Amino acid sequence: MVKPLSFKGDKKVKKRKHRDDDTESSTVRKARAESTQDQIQEDAAADEDSQNWVSADVPTDINGPIIIVLPSTPTPTCIACDVNGQVFASELENTVDNDARTAEPHDVRQVWVATRVAGTEGLSFKGHHGRYLSCDKYGILSATAAAISPFESFIAIQPPDTPGMIAFQTQGGEGETETYLTMREKTSSSNSNRGEDRNKQIEIRGDASSITFESTLRVRMQARFKPKIRASKESKAKEKISRKELEATVGRRLEDHEVKRLKKARREGNYYEEVLDVRVKGKHDKFAS
Repeated sequence: MVKPLSFKGDKKVKKRKHRDDDTESSTVRKARAESTQDQIQEDAAADEDSQNWVSADVPTDINGPIIIVLPSTPTPTCIACDVNGQVFASELENTVDNDARTAEPHDVRQVWVATRVAGTEGLSFKGHHGRYLSCDKYGILSATAAAISPFESFIAIQPPDTPGMIAFQTQGGEGETETYLTMREKTSSSNSNRGEDRNKQIEIRGDASSITFESTLRVRMQARFKPKIRASKESKAKEKISRKELEATVGRRLEDHEVKRLKKARREGNYYEEVLDVRVKGKHDKFAS
């Protein structure tokens, strides 16, 4: 299930958890509250990171919400579509110094949901209006298709010597000739009192016969869908454990330093050895008292 998209500037809502137990001492309640607050802050930071946009390094990274960044200059643009399925180049406002490697969407029309086409190497791209990006045999792009055929299938290819860049072969690779998504910058001139102004117009097509600079694109995606980041996040999730769970494992209330010790051991892989040590220490303290 794909969560609603968030853009820069959106307010983050942080949930706070409260637990009040009259049978506990004020010291224990304070320690639990601090531990809970730390966990809330960690979860909020993790959620913030998962919503960040990163670059797809290889074709197999591409999944979930993405933007397809065109190699336009000096301002980065991306492939977008309106509610009628018209495909156009949309200027990207969320960048750092116009660097395409930092691009994030600011308009839902710029976002496509990438999904692997079952049984093929192809990817489909569903727009914000529920229709698929399509390229016909003449290289004309639209986003009006309600179902996936070879015209709605694109094969991601990594060109040699261009790390982080992707080319998309159209028609699912089933066309009579190999064709690729590409952009063409056309310069139009208009007369004015100050002389001649020159404006760039970007045309997006799917009929490039080879992979060139104009057909070498960048894909930006949400971090939580990138395989390496997802695997790292799942690994960190396994390392998380609450104070309550630690106390249940040890069989007694724990001091703050013991909680930190066990959490560190869980990260470093010697958790069960440390649990035994803490249990033994607890028994010694009990007899000593």
